[in-house]
This record gives sequence, C-alpha cells and structure tokens, in this order.
Amino acid sequence: MTDKIRNFCIIAHIDHGKSTIADRMMEVTGTVSHREMKSQLLDSMELEREKGITIKLAPVQMHWKGYELNLIDTPGHVDFSYEVSRSLQAVETAVLVVDATQGIQAQTLANVYLALEQDLYIIPVINKIDLPAADVDKVSAQIVNLLGCKLEEIILASGKTGQGVPEILDTIITKAPAPRTIGGNLSVAQNYITRALIFDSYFDDYRGVVLYVRVFDGEIPKNSEICMMAAEANGLALEVGALTPKMTPQDQLATGDIGYIVTNLKTTREAKVGDTVTLAKHPAATPLPGYKNVLPFVYAGFFPVSNDQYQDLKDAVEKLALSDSALVFEPENSPVLGFGLRIGFLGLLHMDIIKERLEREFNLDLVITNPSTNYEVTLSDGEELNIRSASDLPDQSTVVEIREPWVKGEIIVPQTMIGGVLGLINEKRGHQTNLSYIEDRAIIDFEAPMANLLTDFYDQLKSVTSGYASFNYELADYRPEDLVRLDFLVAGNRMDALSIMCHRSEADALGREITKKLKEVIPRQNFEVALQAAIGAKIIARETIGAYRKDVTVKIHTGDRDRKAKLLSKQKKGKARMKRFGKVDIPSEAFTVMLKRDS
Repeated sequence: MTDKIRNFCIIAHIDHGKSTIADRMMEVTGTVSHREMKSQLLDSMELEREKGITIKLAPVQMHWKGYELNLIDTPGHVDFSYEVSRSLQAVETAVLVVDATQGIQAQTLANVYLALEQDLYIIPVINKIDLPAADVDKVSAQIVNLLGCKLEEIILASGKTGQGVPEILDTIITKAPAPRTIGGNLSVAQNYITRALIFDSYFDDYRGVVLYVRVFDGEIPKNSEICMMAAEANGLALEVGALTPKMTPQDQLATGDIGYIVTNLKTTREAKVGDTVTLAKHPAATPLPGYKNVLPFVYAGFFPVSNDQYQDLKDAVEKLALSDSALVFEPENSPVLGFGLRIGFLGLLHMDIIKERLEREFNLDLVITNPSTNYEVTLSDGEELNIRSASDLPDQSTVVEIREPWVKGEIIVPQTMIGGVLGLINEKRGHQTNLSYIEDRAIIDFEAPMANLLTDFYDQLKSVTSGYASFNYELADYRPEDLVRLDFLVAGNRMDALSIMCHRSEADALGREITKKLKEVIPRQNFEVALQAAIGAKIIARETIGAYRKDVTVKIHTGDRDRKAKLLSKQKKGKARMKRFGKVDIPSEAFTVMLKRDS
C-alpha cells in the first residue's frame, strides 16, 4: 500500500546539521537503539566522519505511527551536487535544514532550486536553535522570503537535543505526498511494467555491485533477471531488501519502495546512476526520464614517488572507480615523473578526498600535478580535440580556436563585503551578472572561467569575506578565448608536467610568479640551474638557482664508517621525495606550486 509510504530526503548547505537530524530521526523512530547510536551514523566513510561532511549518500528505512519512511541523506558540498540531484529524483519530499546561526547559504539556494524543479514538497526546518548565536527570527524571515511559506509552517529543531524531530516526522506523514508513479501516457496495463531508478551504486568486495533503487512501477522479486536500459546490460537480482540502516532482505521490492539490489554485475559501469532497471522477461518500452551521464571537468596527474608502486596505484584507482561512477582515469607517462594516471574529478574537494583515500587506505606515496580543466580545440584541418592538460595541446600554429569551460556561480555574502568579492571575481577574469538581496545579505551571480577558480579561489573568497561567504557553481558552457600554453624549462629542458593553459593577458605575470616559486622549492645543485617560462620559443621570465655543493661527510674521519653511513642515510631520506630530471633533482612541491598562488 503506497499510501502508507513516504519517501523523503534532507537537503542543506554543508555543516548545517542534516546528518545529525538524520541520526535523531533514527533514534526517535527506534530504527537503531541508543546503544547502537553513534554520531553521524549514515556517514560510514572515515573521511566523512573526520571532515564532518557527507560524501556518499545512504538510504535508510524507518517506521513511524504505522507509516514506512524512506530517508535519503544527501551531501551538501558543491562538488557532490550530482549526488543531490539523483536523490531528489527518487523522492517526493525534501526536508530543508537551515542553520539558525548561519541562515541561508549558497548551497541551500542551489538545493532548493533543484527541489522545486523536481516539484517536491518542501518542509522547512531551522536547526541548532539551542546554540547561543541562534537568530531564529532572522532566519525565519529569510526562509519565508525564499519559499513564500507561512511562518508557522517552519519547524524549529535541534539535531543535538532531538527537539522538533517528532514534529518533522509528523509533518512528513500528514502533509507530504505518497509515492508517485511516472506512467505518463502509458495504459493501465503498461503501468505495471517494472521500472526502477538507480540513484546510487557501489562495488562490494564480497557481493559485487549493489544498487540503491526507487521502484516507480511494478515490482522486482528476488532472483529475477533484471535489465539496465541505458547500459543495455542484464544481471540477476540475487537479493533485494530495505536498509534499516543494515541490509534487511525481503522477497521483493514493490511500487513506491526504496531499497537495495545485490547483483551479479562486476562493475558499476554496467549499472550507472540514473539508469532504469526493468525485468528482462517483461521489459519496459521507455526508460524513466532524466538520465544524465556525469562528466568530470577537473583533471590532475597522480604519480607514485617510486615507479615500483605504479601497478599498486592503478589497482587502487580501479577499485575506487568501481564505487565512484564520476571517477575517470587514463594512463599518463611523464619524462620527469615516470608512469602515472591522469584522473578526472568533479571538483577540488572530490580530488582531495580521492588523494587522501589513496594515501590512507592503500598506503601510497604520491606526487600530484597542478589541477587543470579540459579544453575544446579546433585545428586548421577542421579536426576537433578535447584536451585534458596543457601538454596535450598541438603546435600552436595548427590551432584555430581554443574553448575553455565557464561556470555560473552564486556567492552569498554580507552586504558590507560586496566590494571585496566583486574585486576577486574581476581578478579571476569573471564578471557579475546579477545582484540581489535576502535580508541583510547579498546574492552575487557571476560567470568566470573554470581554470581561474581551480587553484585557491575558495580560500581567497574566505579571506576577503572573513569566512562569511558561501559559494556554489555549475558548468555553463565552453567559450573561445585567447589562450596559450605556458611552458616551464629547468636547465633548458621543458617540463611537460608543469605546463599550464592560461589567458595571454595573464601569461607574463604567471610566468614570473611560478619561476620565483620554483626557485624556492628546487634545491641548489652542484651547478647553476636556469628556470625559464616560455610561450612557444619566446622566453617571458627567468630565475637562476646558483651552484651549491654540500658534502655531509666532509668533516668525518674516513675510518668512522658507522657515522658516515648514518649521515648519508639521513641525507638519502631527505631526498626520498625528489625526482631526477636530467641532472636536476626536483621535489614534489614543484608540481603543486599553482595550488597556492599569490592573491
């Protein structure tokens, strides 16, 4: 009976307390005992618990006053907005959580727009009302202004104490809609043809690919043969059931249910997020709407410090890619760094998380090159290329046009700080497109090239606004610009791993800045080393590292072999993260000089 089912998600800006609210819901409904309860129960990944953010969404089934409540907890960080959008497709209701001390932020707005696009019923909740800095009246006015709801419809809550959580659950069962079907123009008979939406999938070492699905039409029995319509892949539903939050097997998943399917598939590539699951014996004629292939637009080279670890790196990334459908990678070979992988990400936080997981979970020692975005290139012979790093750019004389990705961004900031933010946007070759206000804060809409936001834009934004700004963005389009490849030479040899794409107007300043930084991080050699920045054959900046020689054993008597060995060993450890290029030792820091640029 679908009228006794409610499917909902919790959406919020990062760190506004949605995972804590989810914890209290599970406690109040008796889904988990107080003894089992721990902070951020749905955030099972170690990094999630350490950073206090949600990365992978996790569904859970609860029961309240005779109703079955299926909750999907969603990420709040900008890099994981694709996870939010897929969650919203699987539910009818969104619980909007806003921090009583911070009010509406950029990601709050982005999530509300997504929820309204999906025509979801929105339940506004103000969280953290128990904190001394809470300003309930001010935040309530912001929510009324945004949603057009009545003041009395806003629920005041505290994820920490549990206050207001029963009221949220009551509102879900009394006001939120029951599960909908997406039958469209299908006949009554066809409405029973099974269709379920995959809103997440991951690879389990012991069980294979596990799907999280929302059944819109029909049912999926245990052991039935299933078909993924977009991937055109068949598999078996070895086990189906609900998450409570542990896997609880059932005989079948029926219309309106949110649950899991354990399959015999070997990779998530066969069951992509957004795909439609149907029964192989009675397949649906049309898939569910809204399928979208998520494409990364931030790329970086990952190289092991020791080439002996290349296969370990490749195996580790392949393993992570089984669970992360947004992770794209390909082999890369650098004369400086050896064999490695060029990996595509959704954003810098996504990159940071993958890097930390590779280092922690797989004990890899990595050198990571400066992140870049992808570019569309038209050659003089009409050929179209999509390049992911500056080193892939063909000879500039054969290039007719280079198009770079631009983003549409939204920054929420106190009105007194508008000037500093607009100055930063202009500095990044961006421009303001709109300025509006919510109470005492401004919403700045802008457009800017993605490449200029990749390094430390977020840190600079926090700096000029004393931490009060929030930022959200999405890819807009690709635009032709006067772009050049800026190369860096060490002792006359070009280092492809350091090459970057930049606007011609920024090339001189960037060349001077980066050569100065390289001089700081590359140690002196036994000979003079020239560091140069160049566009093609034209040198635009130069720094010189003077010759230097240090023999750590010079003061030791030749007979003192133990002490000599100890000093040489210590010196060797100091050079462990060096890479030899020609006759020059290059430290790993040289490949990340762009991550912290001068403002």
